[in-house]
Amino acid sequence: MQDHTEAPNPLPISEAVTDYLLTVELTRARKTGLTYKTGMNQFLEFLRNSDYNPATDDISTINEQTAGIFAQSLLDQRFSSATVKLYLTAVSGFYEYLNLELHLPLNLDLVRRILKSKSPRTRRRLPQFSWEDIEQVILFCQDDEAFPFTDALDHLIDLRDRALILTLADTGLRVHEACGLQRGDFDWNRSTALIIGKGDKQALVRFSTRAMQAIKRYLSARSAIDGACGRPFSSLPVFARHDRAAGSRLLSLSTVSGEKIVARRAGQALQDAEKARKITPHSFRHYFVTRVVKATNNIKVAQELARHENIATTEIYTHLIDRDLDAFYHQAIEENSKD
Repeated sequence: MQDHTEAPNPLPISEAVTDYLLTVELTRARKTGLTYKTGMNQFLEFLRNSDYNPATDDISTINEQTAGIFAQSLLDQRFSSATVKLYLTAVSGFYEYLNLELHLPLNLDLVRRILKSKSPRTRRRLPQFSWEDIEQVILFCQDDEAFPFTDALDHLIDLRDRALILTLADTGLRVHEACGLQRGDFDWNRSTALIIGKGDKQALVRFSTRAMQAIKRYLSARSAIDGACGRPFSSLPVFARHDRAAGSRLLSLSTVSGEKIVARRAGQALQDAEKARKITPHSFRHYFVTRVVKATNNIKVAQELARHENIATTEIYTHLIDRDLDAFYHQAIEENSKD
């Protein structure tokens, strides 16, 4: 029987961190990996300032209390509540990795209790986005006259970008989910797609008529390229790259490319750089949830359609349920305040 009371072989803290971040990179989204890396770099810096040498000190030299002292150091440095919570999530995952993968005798329940006691409470803020600006971008993407035909490639890119933005607006898809769509994900008759979403959970996503029409129009214009690629149609990306680096290969858009498309088209639609900077792919997700809440007065429905794991995430939109509040306020206060 193997003795798990100590690490099988001496392993410097910094190497353990590197190995942990590699597992995060392989199993989590790119942005999550970058956040965890930043958090673990902060943890290593804390250790150096606490007379550790992460390059040579063995991982067995850290314990449950080390995590708590690190958490307190973040609070003392006045990091924002959101940043502290993100960094502590990364460190909590590191402790789990040490215990479960490297068999260090750490009390994970104690670690979680310590970090929870140090974790600041963050107030949920209402999503900040301009309803009018979002709708102006959507109208722009539906206007053929705003996209004068130049050449076949530019026309294809225009059709793709317009279809992507209408998809984000009418489905609530996260940008990486939209960019990862494949033709085989769709039930074209029902206007739905089966996706693997956040947390590797399967979900059925519904598409509006205008989004489906835009997607079909784009794919129709791309039919010759799809037919010549030699791959099964079901494996082809819905939103493909059309840049020089991609060449004749049909490659999915990256999340960064999706973000750039939104930024570019928002700039064209609004003709105002400051307004355009405030519109991101996630703005369309907020717009989607807001529309659902306003139309249904039903938070549960909004939660299901947005695929929020926790209804508390959806409940930040509850201020929209009583759509007559502004009218009541105006009637009760404004009208009666006039001389």
